[in-house]
Amino acid sequence: MRLMLVNMGATAMVLLALARGAAAAEPRPSIRLPDGVPPVIVASFWHENEFEPDGYKPYIDLMAEHSGANLLATSLRVPKREVTDEDVHAQIKRAAAYARKRGIKIAMDLDVRLARSAFRKAYPDELQEMLRLREATLKGSGEVVLRIPSQDLSDHYTFRTTHYIPLAGRLVRVYAYARGPEGIEPQTVRDITKTRCTVTSASAKEVVVSIACAAETKGQKACVMACFTHFTPAVFAPHLDDFQRRIIERYADAELAGVCKDEWGFPPCYDGCPAKNDYWYSRFRAKAYAKRTAGRDLLRDCLLMTFAERGRERERQAAINHFMAMSTARNGAIEDHFYRTTKAVFGPSAVVATHPTWYPYPGTREFKKNGLDWWIATRDIAQTDEVTPYCVRTSLAKKWGSAVWYNMYYSTQVADYERGIWSHALGGGRIDFHPVYPMKGNPPRYERYKVLLRGGIMRGDCRIRLLNFISKSPLDCPVAVVFGHACAMNWAGPAYDDVGMGVADGLWRAGYPADLIPTSEIGGKTLRVNDDGYVKYGPQRYRAVVLYHPEFERAEAAVLFRKAARGKSALYRVGAWTRGFEAKPFDANGALPDRMAVLPDAASAVARVVAQLRALGVAPQTPASRRMSRFGRTSSAPPAKGRCRLIDGTHIVVSGATKVSGDTIQTTFDVNGHAVTVDAVGVVGVRLRDDGRVDALAAGGLKRFQVAGLEIDLPERIDVALWRDARGEMHGVLQDWRGPIPAPLAALTEDWLRLAVPAPLH
Repeated sequence: MRLMLVNMGATAMVLLALARGAAAAEPRPSIRLPDGVPPVIVASFWHENEFEPDGYKPYIDLMAEHSGANLLATSLRVPKREVTDEDVHAQIKRAAAYARKRGIKIAMDLDVRLARSAFRKAYPDELQEMLRLREATLKGSGEVVLRIPSQDLSDHYTFRTTHYIPLAGRLVRVYAYARGPEGIEPQTVRDITKTRCTVTSASAKEVVVSIACAAETKGQKACVMACFTHFTPAVFAPHLDDFQRRIIERYADAELAGVCKDEWGFPPCYDGCPAKNDYWYSRFRAKAYAKRTAGRDLLRDCLLMTFAERGRERERQAAINHFMAMSTARNGAIEDHFYRTTKAVFGPSAVVATHPTWYPYPGTREFKKNGLDWWIATRDIAQTDEVTPYCVRTSLAKKWGSAVWYNMYYSTQVADYERGIWSHALGGGRIDFHPVYPMKGNPPRYERYKVLLRGGIMRGDCRIRLLNFISKSPLDCPVAVVFGHACAMNWAGPAYDDVGMGVADGLWRAGYPADLIPTSEIGGKTLRVNDDGYVKYGPQRYRAVVLYHPEFERAEAAVLFRKAARGKSALYRVGAWTRGFEAKPFDANGALPDRMAVLPDAASAVARVVAQLRALGVAPQTPASRRMSRFGRTSSAPPAKGRCRLIDGTHIVVSGATKVSGDTIQTTFDVNGHAVTVDAVGVVGVRLRDDGRVDALAAGGLKRFQVAGLEIDLPERIDVALWRDARGEMHGVLQDWRGPIPAPLAALTEDWLRLAVPAPLH
């Protein structure tokens, strides 16, 4: 069961009946949302304290009493412990059982990177290697010595334990050649590994090679290829999936709600390797590369990809396309295997967390990390982190059918969370709460959570979560920006590191949210032309589609747009399409429909699409006026106050710009030609049926609500959610209300669930 795709009308009566039965046995209503409703998620990290007797209890108790958390996405941050250890398994099992008693579920990180020693012991020859290419100028006599150092690599999985350290180094190959203004002269390339090279040192620290020179080598270049084995499983290791499966199966006896895999991919490269002279390598990858390229030698092609060769640019571009596509496909396959194994072990309703995004921008770091596999990293719930652009968050919600997306968010400032909960809600999502990080003064770990529980953040979030009862579809984004996946990742192509963010971001700033989708989604089941003639991605119907820099796409991609040209979506293209995936000539003008307008740049595309949407009468939503910036990348985000709409016609008003618990909303607005008047606090969500009847309503601190045929006037402000099931019967939720149900609400339905809100931490 997908948590985000609950049919509230079909399941509400069962869920509420169960909740009322549980409430009858409790002294007070539950703080937690019921099963079947998009949950409140909090990130949790275990240190050594959690392995003391009952060491997991303080944090679970803290969250149980002072947050609305349903789910703790939990990972280990400890030295010298692995998830394959018996004591670790026993402690996780005890913690999961205790959390259940406190009304909270745990999804535990069981990723193979938390069992690297065990994997190395089982498969010592299947560890990840880094291939490093370094160039030297040869002399006319004597020798040239070249030293290639290894790298000590680390990320959030390893900062507190053994890094992805180099374990060994070896020489792989050395080429000599002449290089001119157009690159290497290919006819001069010679393998001199055995004839002129001596390895003087090969260790985990470095590989040192001495190259004998002679008159004929004077002025030539030599490329030395050294390989370093790192302390982590090879992504292409043949036993990786099986080992991962056994870890998950080992925890079948624990009361886990699911399993986490966080930021999967190759070890970290924090600059994306601008020189393109380091490659993630293994003999398994080399074999797979040869198979997909009709026998090409990966080592020889790495020389071509790094330095270019005269007259072989087409081959170079094709080699890069294949190499990068391998990264995408293999990492995506590992994510999918993890997902399906979790479901097989823990059942179809098991949660698979967390996010596939690493450095949260679709750019060079992600290309090298995972091939930008975000759209094929299988999840039920769309999940991102930090400052991932909103156009990606909404796109992933369409891919996975999530009614809402979740973004694991952290900042150094509590004020960012206070603004962030409302901005996320206005963009169709929710915060997955990560503790404040880093925090000035490096206080005790729990203090980083406690500062989020002391103010009004949890109260504001409880008002936002009322939307979870009525949200059945994601944010309505009338435009798709379909970017060339291969072109964006090809450093020998015309638009490297450009995924069309200029178009997507410009549309968000104009009040027309856009989904960012890679061309690799073309040909799948999700991106298609529907029977009604519109291009669709999951449930989203697009009024306009921008094809962005499709260079290197396969000819089959044009089929989608030829079909779309017979339909209703306006079509645009930015960037040439002169070559296919193998970098052979391709006539885009002949393959693409005449109805697809060709525009010179991103700014022109934004202006043209906005004009088209206005002409069609598509109403804008609140512009994304806030800027997010981190790691040298910027993108736009919604403010903490404004209006948006969901695909199913739900209109949402949020206001938390002044008070984190929610500002007063007193307004009248239009929903499908009907005037809606409301007096509430923080958030209002309204969905009307075709005849104007209320299909769903969620409001924080509701005082008054009026639309033709219904008027609610309450003596006191109440958090409330109401919706009709498929039979038209109304169901409701009251939050933070202990007295009798007020008469105006009691008249609407007898079926009420009561929710409590967590007590603020003092």
